[in-house]
Amino acid sequence: MIKLRLKRYGKKREASYRIVVVNSISRRDGRPLEELGFYNPRSEEVRLDVPGIVKRLQQGAQPTDTVRRILEKNNVFEQVSAKAAS
Repeated sequence: MIKLRLKRYGKKREASYRIVVVNSISRRDGRPLEELGFYNPRSEEVRLDVPGIVKRLQQGAQPTDTVRRILEKNNVFEQVSAKAAS
């Protein structure tokens, strides 16, 4: 199964995360299939490749709970349903 998940990077106690597409059995910081965004929990900065995320979600990728929350805050699921209706 393909998942949208967070990949940790940065210094100790100053973590940032990349939103990546990975195979569900690979490790957290393993090689991703694709990088689709960035999330910094300290400054609440979020950068997303929305067309890429929408494409992966339509292909059946499952987001983790944290990634789902980030995508809901940025209204990505509305774009997925709009494209599905078109």
